[in-house]
Amino acid sequence: MSGAGKTTISFALEEYLVANAIPCYSLDGDNIRHGLNKNLGFSSSDREENIRRVAEVSRLFAEAGLVCITSFISPFTKDRDEARKIHASAGLPFFEIFVHAPLEVCERRDVKGLYKKARSGEIKGPYPGPPRSHTLVFVYSCCWC
Repeated sequence: MSGAGKTTISFALEEYLVANAIPCYSLDGDNIRHGLNKNLGFSSSDREENIRRVAEVSRLFAEAGLVCITSFISPFTKDRDEARKIHASAGLPFFEIFVHAPLEVCERRDVKGLYKKARSGEIKGPYPGPPRSHTLVFVYSCCWC
């Protein structure tokens, strides 16, 4: 969900890895949607294409020897499974991490007004967590709240 802390966690991990001489790059919804995916909206088909493109770009980073961390809202299991297949077909590992934060925390951090739009019916959400992931990170109260 938006405001759960995905990007904050991924950028902190990137900083740690780079500081320890592990080549790394983070992709998140903002840096991708302002460039590569600026022509996509938030319909189901646009969300699917957004995740497909991110999976392909992250595969390229990984093939070049970088750890690529992606932090995206990906509500559809089939899109995450397709991203996993893109990496598997290249012989690359794929780890799905779900960052869970209570709705109240996410709403408090909602700088984009997405929860207000969801409550008014303008957009769909919030989405439930995935049925499976490699790791589940619970975020309740942290320095960035």
